[in-house]
Amino acid sequence: MNLKDGILLFAKGIAMGAADVVPGVSGGTIAFITGIYERLIGAIKNIPANVPLFFKGQFKSFWKEIDGTFLVCLVAGIATSLFSLAHLMTYLLDHQPVLLWSFFFGLVLASTVFVGKDVAWNWKTALTFVVFTLLAFFITSPENTPLNSTNAYWYIFLCGAIAICAMILPGISGSFILVLLGQYYFILGALKELDVPVLLVFLAGALIGIVSFSHILSWLFKHVKMLTLAALTGFMFGSLNKIWPWKEVLQTYTDSEGVSKALTERNLSPLQFETINGTDNQLAAAIAWMLIGFCLIFTIEFINKKMKQRAGKRHTADNQ
Repeated sequence: MNLKDGILLFAKGIAMGAADVVPGVSGGTIAFITGIYERLIGAIKNIPANVPLFFKGQFKSFWKEIDGTFLVCLVAGIATSLFSLAHLMTYLLDHQPVLLWSFFFGLVLASTVFVGKDVAWNWKTALTFVVFTLLAFFITSPENTPLNSTNAYWYIFLCGAIAICAMILPGISGSFILVLLGQYYFILGALKELDVPVLLVFLAGALIGIVSFSHILSWLFKHVKMLTLAALTGFMFGSLNKIWPWKEVLQTYTDSEGVSKALTERNLSPLQFETINGTDNQLAAAIAWMLIGFCLIFTIEFINKKMKQRAGKRHTADNQ
């Protein structure tokens, strides 16, 4: 892997991390639309089976088998984004929620179109799409009440294992799962304050969860790829329920810093939002940000295609 490829992977990691900070958007969606999803799943799946190579001192073979350079560049980008953008995303969620959700709404809607166009549609894939759309719709309902949680280490470990599975599923947000589990703001606070013990326990759970779940996803892509793509498309389409920009807060709670946060919400039309909340619905700006998010996906796809074409031409020239 050359320096240019490494920088590009780092940038994709940053985009994945930024998406995962927002409760309602999945880093898996970003991985999918940037063309690295199956490679990521395969690399993670290969780690446990090749650990013996590491302990035998066969470091080069171990690194190659787990696609180590790929993982390091990607994880470095994700980590950089999580630590650097946590404050920014928190600020935008508090001060410009309509515009932030609008951007991600356009992003996920375009991602649904992007993934769906690769599905060989028939009654089986259509039924799978409908089932997983409904499943995602109910899971991601903003009216769902979070669990009464504990900050005990065992629960933080469990939350890490569950949330990471959602993070690598396009459409299901790991951050939103943390909200439902009652741990989103606690973990976000740990990130901002660099609470090392909490972060290590959470990461340990995430590591166990992602390695286990990657085996399942890898098997699904290998044996029932079209149904899997249809399911992922449904996940993304159904998750639009959560990231609809205009909401009414139904219940609130006070976080550890004494700030009131939304606990449950319901979706509104832009007109209802203005009437009920008594604030500007920012409709024109919201539509603009939706279009920016929508167009960004196809811009990324266009760039990926061009890069693959250039790589293919270089490979052909090298073999001549």
